[in-house]
Amino acid sequence: MKIVILLPTYNEKDNLPLMVEAICQLKPQIDIFVIDDNSPDGTGKVAENLREKYRNISVIHRKNKEGLGRAYIHGFYEAMAANYDKVITMDCDFSHDPKYLVRMVELSKQYDLVLGSRYVPGGGVDGWSLWRKFISRGGNIYARIFLNLRYKDLTGGFKCYDVKVLRSMNLASLCSQGYTFQVETTYRIHNQGYRIKEFPIVFKDRVYGESKMSFDIAWEAIKILPRLRFYNKREKKYE
Repeated sequence: MKIVILLPTYNEKDNLPLMVEAICQLKPQIDIFVIDDNSPDGTGKVAENLREKYRNISVIHRKNKEGLGRAYIHGFYEAMAANYDKVITMDCDFSHDPKYLVRMVELSKQYDLVLGSRYVPGGGVDGWSLWRKFISRGGNIYARIFLNLRYKDLTGGFKCYDVKVLRSMNLASLCSQGYTFQVETTYRIHNQGYRIKEFPIVFKDRVYGESKMSFDIAWEAIKILPRLRFYNKREKKYE
């Protein structure tokens, strides 16, 4: 099974070498696409140095910071062109612990989308303020109710996609730019009838650097979720 991990980066020069080293210690070896949005701190150069050291790394340099969703879509297209079987998305800052990758890959043999979940039994968060926990929980409940989905963690970014799922989606029509991208992709995949599985993870606060969470990201979710529901109704109407 040919697997690649997508690591979007923006100002992650301190975290990236540690994450790459941790992933490269896993067996069997998994390939890595570093997708850098022209980080001003030199993350792109760090990625190139790592590419020279590790044979399983490729680096994608993007000219501008266009959002997490656009970075992932770029990586999806590259992974499909290279004929990978599975595509994993995860944060570069150790919020998603690489130790969970083995379990995720094993589950991906039976499911089309595997979600690392903070909100199923056994999962959790570490190092968050009460306010951040409230925002995350509230956002998930809002998305679950509004979109009529049963999954506990819709906003998490630790996911493993079967490439056939990506090939079946109209990636160009995905409208989310930030973290709402995670909700949108799961919603689309669910509506296509694919098999989805959550498993517990503990989400930790980043090792180095500042969180990318902002008011704009939360506002995007409020605006886009009604659009997603309308899009799904329109798709069903014309099936």
